Amino acid sequence: MASESARPRLPILTSIRFFAALHVVLFHLRATKITFQSGLMGSIAELGYTGVSLFFVLSGFILVYTYQGRDVPPEQFFRARFARIYPAYAFSLLLTAPFFVLGMYVFKVPFLIWSAAHPVVSALSVLALLQAWNPLGALAWNAVAWSLSVEAFFYTVFPLVLGWFARRGKSQIFLLLLLFWITSLTVSGGYMLLRPDGLASVDSNVLNSPWLNVVKFNPLARLPEFLLGMCGGMLFLRNSVSRKWATPLVLGALAAILAVAFFSPAIPYPILHTGLLSGVFGALIYGFALGPSWANFLNTRLLVLFGDASYSLYLLHQTVLPPFFFRENGRLVHTTVPWIILAVAVAITVAIGVFKFIEQPLRRKLNPRRNKAEILQFQPT
Repeated sequence: MASESARPRLPILTSIRFFAALHVVLFHLRATKITFQSGLMGSIAELGYTGVSLFFVLSGFILVYTYQGRDVPPEQFFRARFARIYPAYAFSLLLTAPFFVLGMYVFKVPFLIWSAAHPVVSALSVLALLQAWNPLGALAWNAVAWSLSVEAFFYTVFPLVLGWFARRGKSQIFLLLLLFWITSLTVSGGYMLLRPDGLASVDSNVLNSPWLNVVKFNPLARLPEFLLGMCGGMLFLRNSVSRKWATPLVLGALAAILAVAFFSPAIPYPILHTGLLSGVFGALIYGFALGPSWANFLNTRLLVLFGDASYSLYLLHQTVLPPFFFRENGRLVHTTVPWIILAVAVAITVAIGVFKFIEQPLRRKLNPRRNKAEILQFQPT
């Protein structure tokens, strides 16, 4: 590939990462019955798990934006990816290790049954970022870390397919984008049609059904979302859509998300979880990347900082938040709105601290760059 200089930053997409992570936080606040139990906000919070789908699409988009046309050896790419994700990942595992042990052997959490029977294999798979390949062990240790296992697979695939994508024309990329969206829907729709787990109904509380977990967590099942994001990145680099479409794309995507939230009780959970919104998220990301002027508030330094810290917020919020709301006997307390705001603010503050004092320093140490001209101006997710 021909070498190109680093492209301009897209800080607006960094801010979007924060809102996706916050959506996941809202989902867990609802799942633990702390708040958002009814109404439209309840429906929106219930869809918080789709924030991970946005991460996957955004990852494909940004990796293409960052690396396409740059002469980056694979070993440099993988070193950069390791330095980007593993320090905060390892820190989260250190913090959650006691809860993992307690969950397996004291509280006997249902989705940790397999891990309790195979603790060494389960722990090693998490350390190696392989847990998502095991449908019964995907939620081991730090449950949300399954998505990092999926991302690790995406990083393996990316250098292998980038050149192939680069040789496709615009019309082919548009068709591929549609194909990947349909493929995602086929995976989740196929589950609903075949019902391999034999379940009459499924929702977000079903965590120990092997085939449902394949649809939700398996890297191959989630790969179309990443590839869809890659298509969006390719189209963006080729100026395939005029900036005048920025606002229609963003507002149309947001309207679609609200519509899905409103009608979510009638939409099968596997389809909601895997596939349905990936195309919508692609449009949302593309629209914001085009830079609508009214969205300049997303480029503010504070929101970009929140976006930088969103990775740690995602990894650590389930460790930071529970002490605010639960006592030793499991009793739920302090569910007032001011207390919830305080708890989330503390979680964000902790995430910023981890970003500033763990993520950034270790990333620089693990991925030293000799040529400052090669420094990427946007750190992909």
